[in-house]
Amino acid sequence: MTSQHSLLPHKVTLVTGASSGIGAAAARVFAREGARVVLAARREDRLAALTAELREQGAEASYVVTDVTRPDDARRAVEFAVKRYGRLDAAFNNAGVGGDRTPMHLMGDDVYDAIMDTNVRGVWNCLRHEVSAMLATGGGAIVNNSSVAGLVAIPAAAPYVAAKHAVAGLTRAAADEYARQGIRVNAVAPGTTRSEITADWFDRNPGLEEMVNGMTPQGRTAAPEEIAEAAAWLLSDRSPFLTGVVMPVDGGFVNQ
Repeated sequence: MTSQHSLLPHKVTLVTGASSGIGAAAARVFAREGARVVLAARREDRLAALTAELREQGAEASYVVTDVTRPDDARRAVEFAVKRYGRLDAAFNNAGVGGDRTPMHLMGDDVYDAIMDTNVRGVWNCLRHEVSAMLATGGGAIVNNSSVAGLVAIPAAAPYVAAKHAVAGLTRAAADEYARQGIRVNAVAPGTTRSEITADWFDRNPGLEEMVNGMTPQGRTAAPEEIAEAAAWLLSDRSPFLTGVVMPVDGGFVNQ
């Protein structure tokens, strides 16, 4: 699936949260752009099906069952990619969870813990091992999935807002620390995007989708492929002077 115009020709690329939503879309977009994709997520049945789909289309694809909240799983996912393909060139740290839209004073500690564990610790776990692998081969590119909630506040979602701001901070810190060693670290900050997380939010909060779309200049919800395309460009050699950027992909939401 590689051509002279591909964004990610032969780049060994790890995608977490690859079993659905933006992660699955990223796997398809990256494969189309010539990447050798390693899919990581918890649901093996979905990983196996997507891997088979990509291979049928001529892509090099494999998967490793991974819970990013477990440091050993994150390490094993990176080691799997390196053992199979000899190196790690790129990574999209996409795995994340949402949560109930609840006023802060009514929200339980269990909700806070679950959101922070996946959305922040999961990125932390993956970043450290990805950086180590890239240092061993002279560099690479990493994109973390933040959110517009990592740039502005969203009502009744305090732990999610805090977590996605933390992802933006980790992105900038890693970018600064490893820039001179050939590793670029950026983030995408999606606006409202069709996924299992947003579908769940919309189902449990009637009228929420219409309200959010009304606050977005383009007036719509994004397709997951639109976020994946931005991530692919940030991971590619066509953005060589970009690092430490948290790039909104939001239809203009943060401009309001």
